Amino acid sequence: MGFVVSPMMSLFSKFTVLLLFVLWCASFTSTEAYDPLDPTGNITIKWDIISWTADGYVAVVTIYNFQQYRHIQAPGWSLGWTWAKKEVIWSMLGGQATEQGDCSKFKGNIPHCCKKSPTVVDLLPGIPYNQQIANCCKGGVISSWAQDPANAASSFQLSVGSAGTSNKTVRLPKNFTLKAPGPGYTCARAKIVKPTRFMSTDKRRITQALMTWNVTCTYSQFLAQKTPSCCVSLSSFYNSTIVPCPKCSCGCQRNISDSRGCVDPNAPHLASVVSSLGNNNPMPIVQCTSHMCPIRVHWHIKLNYKQYWRVKVTITNFNYNMNYTQWNLVVQHPNFDNLTQSFSFNYQSLSPYSDINDTAMLWGVKFYNDMLMQAGRSGNVQSELLFQKDKSTFTFDKGWAFPRRIYFNGDNCVMPPPDAYPWLPNASSRQLTSPLMLMIAVLSALAFLYGHV
Repeated sequence: MGFVVSPMMSLFSKFTVLLLFVLWCASFTSTEAYDPLDPTGNITIKWDIISWTADGYVAVVTIYNFQQYRHIQAPGWSLGWTWAKKEVIWSMLGGQATEQGDCSKFKGNIPHCCKKSPTVVDLLPGIPYNQQIANCCKGGVISSWAQDPANAASSFQLSVGSAGTSNKTVRLPKNFTLKAPGPGYTCARAKIVKPTRFMSTDKRRITQALMTWNVTCTYSQFLAQKTPSCCVSLSSFYNSTIVPCPKCSCGCQRNISDSRGCVDPNAPHLASVVSSLGNNNPMPIVQCTSHMCPIRVHWHIKLNYKQYWRVKVTITNFNYNMNYTQWNLVVQHPNFDNLTQSFSFNYQSLSPYSDINDTAMLWGVKFYNDMLMQAGRSGNVQSELLFQKDKSTFTFDKGWAFPRRIYFNGDNCVMPPPDAYPWLPNASSRQLTSPLMLMIAVLSALAFLYGHV
């Protein structure tokens, strides 16, 4: 006697499988380093051998930031690798190894670094000129390519010993690591490329490197941090509802005794509490909020004109342990193809896909609001954006006027769910359907139908 599956049982099984698949997709976290708003962005490390020595070579290493909006902020980058043989670093300009290592076998001249896997950092500004080279000594800070291309590179020079003395005997270092300043970057293997060409200052002579190899490093927000670092809240003139950042966007509140906790802004002796927690601690010290994010971006639809509409953007810092210098904001919205004016932010259009102009990069005006101060009264920056309407697409209906996604300093911010957006007053038939409510409704209907089969 065979087991007969009724049509309703089959439908219920299919729905269960579909539901499990949707839940699996929602819980899956990708660590791929692909950014849809900057698909070709990367950091390229170029290693140029410029001369041979008796036991090795002299090379200039340059870190190029080809990312449109992700920069490296203080305390700066640190670059590591593993030597292929028994190389040592005799001397350096524009940078230094963080540890010397065991150089006890050397007599007389002692190398700068003897470690098998050295880590190099940039020198600080103000270092004596005889220790500098071009593009060095900025404390490891590198600007993004779109924001400040003139400062989107950092260089140092090193003299390598116990190494090959020709193109055939040199061995490429391996296992490159880049921290900027924390984790998040994954570096590929070094690859020999066409030697770099250099032009003299008078532009009348071109020289070239004796040998060049490149290392490409890409960024993944999931590798950089376990939780997001920013969130978005929304409001509008046509609805009194203020949609806050989703609860626990960047974590949930914990006790202040926990190092991952938060600080009550109304606590007595706030300054001393923040000082004690922030002493030699690079982690964010955030104000206690429902979202627990260091950064909140608020998008407010402010005014509606006949041919234009206006938005106010406010960025608030809830981190007591960080001043964000050279901050930037990337916003995706279809009306950025017709932005009329940005009042107190710099603006540049980003077109990751040449035919679509819906992404803008915004950053502060130098010496005015290019630094987002730590949490407190001065911990915010704001500007207004004026858009011209396109009659074929413009509408306030169904949340069209709110951004599709927002990045702060290159990290994707948590958006409120679309069904929570402020709706027009005449949208009285609005339905609030969460996935849980939908599942309950479907299961109830299936149970009812199965009971009448």
